[in-house]
Amino acid sequence: MLAALAALEEAYARRGAPFEGRTGAGAPVVGYVGADMPVELLTAAGVRAFRLTGDPESDSALGDRYLGRGVDPIARSVLARLLAGSFGDLDRVVVSRDCEASLRLFYALRELSRVEPGRRLPEVYLVDILHLPHRTTALYNRRRIGEFAARLEAWTGRPLDLAGAVAAHDERRRLLAAAAELRRAVPARLTGRQFLAVAGAALPVEEHIALLERLLAEAGRLAEHTGRRVFLSGSDHDTPHVYEAIESEGHVIVGEDHSFGEPLRAEPVGGGGLDALAEHYHHSGPTAHRATAAERAAHVATAVRRCRAELLLAYSRAGDEAPAWDFPAQRAAAGIPAVSLERQEYGRADLTALRKDDPCAV
Repeated sequence: MLAALAALEEAYARRGAPFEGRTGAGAPVVGYVGADMPVELLTAAGVRAFRLTGDPESDSALGDRYLGRGVDPIARSVLARLLAGSFGDLDRVVVSRDCEASLRLFYALRELSRVEPGRRLPEVYLVDILHLPHRTTALYNRRRIGEFAARLEAWTGRPLDLAGAVAAHDERRRLLAAAAELRRAVPARLTGRQFLAVAGAALPVEEHIALLERLLAEAGRLAEHTGRRVFLSGSDHDTPHVYEAIESEGHVIVGEDHSFGEPLRAEPVGGGGLDALAEHYHHSGPTAHRATAAERAAHVATAVRRCRAELLLAYSRAGDEAPAWDFPAQRAAAGIPAVSLERQEYGRADLTALRKDDPCAV
């Protein structure tokens, strides 16, 4: 494995843990949840921020107890790991309202802090970004973004370096888009599992940029990967388990539409400060929890053509049934063989339908 890809894989293996960066060991440690998190503000504040992830292999009994088994198991696992102290000493937890499960997690953490103060849970804060196509929604989001920026300044006691943070994250988006082209190549130069590591490496943004630049410089020496080219739609994947299961069957995942993979919206924030940032997250992509089936189908059809996929694989987890409702429209719009895997266990994939001779069989 080439040096840059190996370093990204190593950093991906450390996801769900605070990293050491230019901010220094004394900076506040913030764990965050959800796809709607304005990460530029976390970088601008100089905190050590990382996205909290679940673990399909660990016990989620505490999360199940407080959230109920009807909630997406990622949220239940994250809560169980928080209560077990698996993320280390966190100063804050910031939750974005990207879906109902994230919101339920926020309410559970807030209430547990109130009724069980002996647990000493970190302070929890909600970033409430909405996605309705209205001016009033845009104004609401701008207010919430401004409040979060002010809260970060109060936590750290220093002004935000917003311009520098936005520029850094825009550069990372550009480089990730270039890395995605390596996976879309024929044959693919990155597997889907490798791209998860490329996109999800637990690194400060400056270090991530440096490794992405090295990866692109080494692109000509990357291995070639053949097999049926799959576009993966549906539930989030905060671990590589499902990718590994699918690709072990001889497939190559060349695209996806969930928040741990290729960004749904790669356009830069650019200038404009908090106004531009609020606008960016207002229109951050058609996820199953906040977009119509027609919008999702149009997005998938475009992505399928762009990555030259040969199979559409729609995956929905038990407790996260929203993506399954989109499948009929996605199948019709994509125009390629399609398989739906519904009510899957967290971190697992029953590939029976995928193994059938007729890939349209579901």
